[in-house]
Order: sequence, then C-alpha cells, then structure tokens
Amino acid sequence: MAVIKVLELVGSSTKDWQDAANNAVMEASKLVPSIKGVEVINWTANVSAGKINEYRANVKVAYQGDESPVGTKM
Repeated sequence: MAVIKVLELVGSSTKDWQDAANNAVMEASKLVPSIKGVEVINWTANVSAGKINEYRANVKVAYQGDESPVGTKM
C-alpha cells in the first residue's frame, strides 16, 4: 500500500495568487522531486495604501511517502 505525505507551505508573489501558488510548488519541487498533487487551502494578501502589495497562497503538497524531502530525515 502506498503512503502519501503532505508538506504545507506558503508561497508569495507581488503578481497574483496563482503566481504565489506556483512559487510554493516550485520551492517544494526543489525538496521533493515527485509531487503527486497540490491543494490550495487559503488565499491571503498584505495591503498597503489601500492596495494589495503581496499575494500569499497556503498550499498542501502531496508526495510519495517513501521519498523524504532533500536535506531532511522524515
């Protein structure tokens, strides 16, 4: 039986929420090369002078359980 592990990350971007989610996935792929899926669980933003200046995406990244993130002992 396969086991799937999940990393939870926050990506950010000055462009938009999709870019923030993509940034989180790109960072995760440096740690875990075989990502199986992603769930966006929350969208947030920082606001300055009445305008959004940073978009954030909280994401859960699923990967095969027999693979540990690079540089960790999970």
